[in-house]
Amino acid sequence: MLLGSCSQKPAMTPCTFLAGGLRDPRLCAPTRWAPSPPGLPPIPRRPRLRLRPLLLLLLLLPRSVLSAVFTVGVLGPWACDPIFARARPDLAARLAASRLNHAAALEGGPRFEVALLPEPCRTPGSLGAVSSALTRVSGLVGPVNPAACRPAELLAQEAGVTLVPWGCPGTRAAGTTAPVVTPAADALYALLRAFRWAHVALVTAPQDLWVEAGHALSTALRARGLPVALVTSMEPSDLSGAREALRRVQDGPRVRAVIMVMHSVLLGGEEQRCLLEAAEELGLADGSLVFLPFDTLHYALSPGPDALAVLANSSQLRKAHDAVLTLTRHCPLGGSVRDSLRRAQEHRELPPDLNLQQVSPLFGTIYDSVFLLAGGVARARVAAGGGWVSGAAVARHIQDARVPGFCGALGGAEEPSFVLLDTDATGDRLFTTYVLDPTQGFFHSAGTPVHFPKGGRGPGPDPSCWFDPDTICNGGVEPSVVFIGFLLVVGMGLAGAFLAHYCRHRLLHIQMVSGPNKIILTLDDITFLHPHGGNSRKVAQGSRTSLAARSISDVRSIHSQLPDYTNIGLYEGDWVWLKKFPGDRHIAIRPATKMAFSKIRELRHENVALYLGLFLAGGAGGPAAPGEGVLAVVSEHCARGSLQDLLAQRDIKLDWMFKSSLLLDLIKGIRYLHHRGVAHGRLKSRNCVVDGRFVLKVTDHGHGRLLEAQRVLPEPPSAEDQLWTAPELLRDPVLERRGTLAGDVFSLGIIMQEVVCRSAPYAMLELTPEEVVKRVQSPPPLCRPSVSIDQAPMECIQLMKQCWAEQPELRPSMDRTFELFKSINKGRKMNIIDSMLRMLEQYSSNLEDLIRERTEELELEKQKTDRLLTQMLPPSVAEALKMGTPVEPEYFEEVTLYFSDIVGFTTISAMSEPIEVVDLLNDLYTLFDAIIGSHDVYKVETIGDAYMVASGLPQRNGHRHAAEIANMALDILSAVGTFRMRHMPEVPVRIRIGLHSGPCVAGVVGLTMPRYCLFGDTVNTASRMESTGLPYRIHVNRSTVQILSALNEGFLTEVRGRTELKGKGTEETYWLVGRRGFNKPIPKPPDLQPGASNHGISLHEIPPDRRQKLEKARPGQFSGK
Repeated sequence: MLLGSCSQKPAMTPCTFLAGGLRDPRLCAPTRWAPSPPGLPPIPRRPRLRLRPLLLLLLLLPRSVLSAVFTVGVLGPWACDPIFARARPDLAARLAASRLNHAAALEGGPRFEVALLPEPCRTPGSLGAVSSALTRVSGLVGPVNPAACRPAELLAQEAGVTLVPWGCPGTRAAGTTAPVVTPAADALYALLRAFRWAHVALVTAPQDLWVEAGHALSTALRARGLPVALVTSMEPSDLSGAREALRRVQDGPRVRAVIMVMHSVLLGGEEQRCLLEAAEELGLADGSLVFLPFDTLHYALSPGPDALAVLANSSQLRKAHDAVLTLTRHCPLGGSVRDSLRRAQEHRELPPDLNLQQVSPLFGTIYDSVFLLAGGVARARVAAGGGWVSGAAVARHIQDARVPGFCGALGGAEEPSFVLLDTDATGDRLFTTYVLDPTQGFFHSAGTPVHFPKGGRGPGPDPSCWFDPDTICNGGVEPSVVFIGFLLVVGMGLAGAFLAHYCRHRLLHIQMVSGPNKIILTLDDITFLHPHGGNSRKVAQGSRTSLAARSISDVRSIHSQLPDYTNIGLYEGDWVWLKKFPGDRHIAIRPATKMAFSKIRELRHENVALYLGLFLAGGAGGPAAPGEGVLAVVSEHCARGSLQDLLAQRDIKLDWMFKSSLLLDLIKGIRYLHHRGVAHGRLKSRNCVVDGRFVLKVTDHGHGRLLEAQRVLPEPPSAEDQLWTAPELLRDPVLERRGTLAGDVFSLGIIMQEVVCRSAPYAMLELTPEEVVKRVQSPPPLCRPSVSIDQAPMECIQLMKQCWAEQPELRPSMDRTFELFKSINKGRKMNIIDSMLRMLEQYSSNLEDLIRERTEELELEKQKTDRLLTQMLPPSVAEALKMGTPVEPEYFEEVTLYFSDIVGFTTISAMSEPIEVVDLLNDLYTLFDAIIGSHDVYKVETIGDAYMVASGLPQRNGHRHAAEIANMALDILSAVGTFRMRHMPEVPVRIRIGLHSGPCVAGVVGLTMPRYCLFGDTVNTASRMESTGLPYRIHVNRSTVQILSALNEGFLTEVRGRTELKGKGTEETYWLVGRRGFNKPIPKPPDLQPGASNHGISLHEIPPDRRQKLEKARPGQFSGK
């Protein structure tokens, strides 16, 4: 919306708009104000001398602008809050507009119209009222609810409407928003800073407006650095609710002031009355707290006895009000809101019957807001030369406008904007104690001191740092004291840390050189052994040959003397092995080396060699020559030497179980190290040792870390030592010294080749170590060992190849390697001796599990037997036989029987071998068995090529038996059409099917191999129906046809005619040819030649080779059964 645009009226005549959006009065008929309320006469317009500055601005505007109409909306809770309604906003706004219009009319000035807009007391309704109001006005005074302030600012900015929000505590001038006076939060902050009251609490009335005002005020004060201890509401809004709110203040952190966000008791606010009375009851009005009203910041409350007239009848309330300091807007000396109201009434600008005692001082605030808005419009038009003016320009000029207010000039700097009022000891009048201007930092005494209850000094001050934006306040302690305390705490902490470090260092040193956990070993701790007649050179080179066969009497002890070439000794009665550091001039062990060794020593696993200590001899103060010393890692000695030594002993036979046991131990040891984040880096068969129980253990782990901690350069590795090194490590010497997890996997793959082939690495390539290392380091071609498939399981060879992959990320992790290797041996334990022991232990400890497993297996077998029995006999019969009870024969009123046989089966048998006949019947009956599983039928028996099925027994199924047998017969006939014999696929297999329905008796016959047999004329008739049938035909008796017709399921039959049935005479019979919806193909019955048999195979259907066999078996006969 453009400021200065014509107000849109429902009954407006067409008019012309001038520049800037203002209406031309010659063409537009201005709409008159709304009529005054009943009993209120029209307000006459009288010139006022105070309007002279605003008149000067209005006279400078162009004539077309001065004739425009500007609508000002006054938004507030006038209808829902009676105390706000006492401000008479309609009269205040109309009085301001009347004076403005009267002054502008002298020169045809702009016309201001006002619209009183109700704002609901509930927050949701307030937001809606703001949105609706902005579409109706050119400038808006309000809203009052702080929750709607920020949305109102944004909506006004979008609509281009100037906003004057006098009720928002922390609103700043920005965009189209221009506060009337200094925001309440700034005024309160200035007062609290003057008295150094930083810790405050806010108590609000329970209505939405005051609750939102409390939260907005607390947010503004906290943004300025004040510690607002509590924001609470009086619920209910009576004396009990006031007590609960004040108890919450008492229970919380200590505060200096309580800000009462509610209607003032001086204006009739019942919540503040209850709060002050409760404060007096609880002893909080004794001067220890100051109570500050919030709403008085928005209007001018005059000093004197009149304001305290409402307290005259309550001595308790007067006593409690002595603890209240009232900060309110200032009126010049001799002026007040009530005096201005009286003068306006005398000049008949207000109704004569208006009771001025009942009008709230908020009347002046509304009046001033309208005047300031008008002043901003005038100054903005002058600055723009009479052209178009935005809402932001109006808001910007409001801040600089100087206009006559209701009780004094607005915008000037001559008078302070706030005064602090207080009562005296009698409590019958208000005195001005201080004058305050927050914008200029002005705070001076007015001559009357503040009187605190009981003549006390009031709440004590808080540290000034709370009000210094450049200082971080720490809760009340002076910064210098805090700094000194901080230095003392830091100094004591550093001293304590140094002392703790020194004591810990000394304690660790004592533990390392003495006690059961010492790690620093000397010549006094280890006895070195020299085997008689042994090869000293071999020992000096580091070979771990077995000493298990030697006794203590076979070795020569050199106690307390540094040996020159031995690596084996005795420590606490156990064999130990010494891995010497390069060089012989080690004087002391560095602390970093001790710490690194302490961590490595904690690695405990059955497949990792145990580190016992660090041996130091010949150092400073030692028995050796000065400047010379030996430093070595002492680890447990494994009697059978290294894995390389074991593989070299050809007299020891290693089968796959032996090899896999060693490899599994190696994988478990490296896997444990990798789980602890330790990369071996030097893994080879030489530092994999085997103890007396053939358990492989990994040693020399962490040796690179110890050398680095001791600052000892390792000896350059030889080409023979690098045969196990991964290619990426060969290309990076620094990485080779540290080692990687993927590099350990590559080394494991090479060791697996050694164990599987029982040969040196890459031995099958017939290359020197130097050539091998060069090719591995610089492919292509890729240089890897070759292992034949007869030396190890294929899975093991594949795992080897994965381990020595060229790219490190393609190699499996040790966890994956462990799982893959376990799967090779099906998870079996591969250690030779331990496997036997574990088997015995498992057998003894898991006997109960074995019994349970056997019981489960027995139960499974029993289920298999029961399943087989139920396949041979009906379940009810089988269950009775298992229980040992006799099975009584059972009579069935109506069942349907199925018989079928193979046409020309005798001829087929004569042309086939016995085994081929068995295969034929097995294939055919397996096909039939699969089909009958889909129907409610029971297979009775098979005799030769005859196949017998019944439905309706042993479980009765009503009349469904005929349909079940008919459907089954159609499925079987369809399947036989595509069936072929394996040994004679050219010869078709044709069957004849006969069906009959009727009663029968069923029972079990015999005790040995009992059979479930059917008896009765129905069985004979069904057999006759089959024997008198034709190939690929389903021969059906009348009884079955009648049942199928009654079922009405779409079965299709054809009349065959009368048929001679042996023992039955001639009867009418039928062919079952299909069923509606049955789409499976049915083989076409063959055409019968004159004189041909219905039961044989034609000559041309018999293969020549089979025909010769048939001629030998049956001379002159080529068909027939």
